[in-house]
Amino acid sequence: MPPFDPVPGIILSAVFALIAVRQVGTLRLAIWQIMLGGALAALLSGSIGPARALSSIDIDVMVFLFGMFVVGEAMVESRYLHHIADRLFRSARSAGALILYILFIMAFFSALLMNDTVAIIGTPLMLSFAAKHNMKHKLLLLTLCFAITLGSVVSPIGNPQNLLIALHGGIINPFVTFFKYLAAPTVMNLFITFFVLRLFFREEFHAVRLTHPAEEVRDRALAGLCRLSIAVVLIMVSIKVGSVFLGFDLGLKLTYIAVAAAAPLVILSPRRLDIVRKIDWHTLVFFASMFVLMASVWDSGLIQWLAAGWSGAGSHGSILALSVILSQLLSNVPFVALYLPVLDVAGGSVADLMALAAGSTIAGNLLILGAASNIIVIQNSEKHGVQCVSFLEFARVGVPLTIANTAVYWAYFELILRMPA
Repeated sequence: MPPFDPVPGIILSAVFALIAVRQVGTLRLAIWQIMLGGALAALLSGSIGPARALSSIDIDVMVFLFGMFVVGEAMVESRYLHHIADRLFRSARSAGALILYILFIMAFFSALLMNDTVAIIGTPLMLSFAAKHNMKHKLLLLTLCFAITLGSVVSPIGNPQNLLIALHGGIINPFVTFFKYLAAPTVMNLFITFFVLRLFFREEFHAVRLTHPAEEVRDRALAGLCRLSIAVVLIMVSIKVGSVFLGFDLGLKLTYIAVAAAAPLVILSPRRLDIVRKIDWHTLVFFASMFVLMASVWDSGLIQWLAAGWSGAGSHGSILALSVILSQLLSNVPFVALYLPVLDVAGGSVADLMALAAGSTIAGNLLILGAASNIIVIQNSEKHGVQCVSFLEFARVGVPLTIANTAVYWAYFELILRMPA
């Protein structure tokens, strides 16, 4: 096996440990501060140079997040987000019904608008529900994390790694293929998630009848621009989806969609500076730092050393398990980019690609760092002054849930492959 530089791996391990405890002595650390410290340690140790560090930052991801943060902040400031939620959730009259509504509604929007977008918009909504209905914010934030992770499984535009598989996996009709292999087990897993949450938070599923007071917009002019931004997103996503069905690629990147959505607010709103000032800059720092640290780990040869033991595609169960585990270390998008050529050389089937999509996505349910959307939820909640779920609290629920999720996808793959074509 090829040699590797151990220093970036040691730094990454230290980052994981600090995120787990979130404290050094009496100093309480935010996740973005820990990741920034890891990136600086990689730079200072010489594991990565300044030029390589700058080039490793994915500008598309940064611009996408900035654009959607602007839209999300404007929706919160105008109270338009709460007005929409009132219409969507008003028929949920019990705590259990509210959790089910969140799971399925947020999962649906995650498949349509990409999981990170729903994480940005959904976090303040969960905090509002927690305050109005006397429920633990930890339950609602975990529900949001699990919903948007699972919902994004079923769509080639639900998350970046699925988009990578759809574009480079040679799938002829990605929307139909993803739906065929992943829709039914995902619905099953959403119900399983409900029962797992009920098991761990049984005291929160109280019998008190929920009431949903009408939510009026606070700033009608800003709300009008928010409606325009949402319309832009839906139209551009529809064009992107339609172009795939018609067999041609317009080159409509998700970055363009986010920029177009933010444009009405940045150009037309007199509150533009206030909105931009209030967006979650800490999460942007986290992502930039993560790209630098992960690039140093890649350049060290550690991942290639681990990959040297991969002999081929393997079974669907092994692909699922490998995807879940290694997505924690490398992050799901880089892992998928690395594993796609392995499947290609090994002659992997469409089912193998779907196992890769499912495993690399539900990795987000295992640990906090398994999905970028989890980090967005946590950073966004802390920005609103709420101490979110800790690393260990997330794992306490996420580990058994991910084991169940993986088993369901594996069983469904085995079943569908035994059915006549």
